[in-house]
Amino acid sequence: MMASMIYGLCALTAVVCAVLLLQAWRRGRYRLLLWSGLCFVGLAANNLLLVIDKLVLPGRDLSQARSWVALAAMLVLLYGLILDSE
Repeated sequence: MMASMIYGLCALTAVVCAVLLLQAWRRGRYRLLLWSGLCFVGLAANNLLLVIDKLVLPGRDLSQARSWVALAAMLVLLYGLILDSE
């Protein structure tokens, strides 16, 4: 019970962060906010996969899919950091 609440709260937190970052980007058009928001979209997807992996389909192992999604999210942020540094 406690684990499912924590997984859900982590997913909800990532979604809220993504929404807030993307709203701030729409208002100010700072590219770093865009890249951060897109990163949090990926992290929210990662957390959603964690909820599915642990609670909905406990017999399946989605750890590799979760790792790829997290890597893609971090690469988006890394790309944005490198792109905005020039």
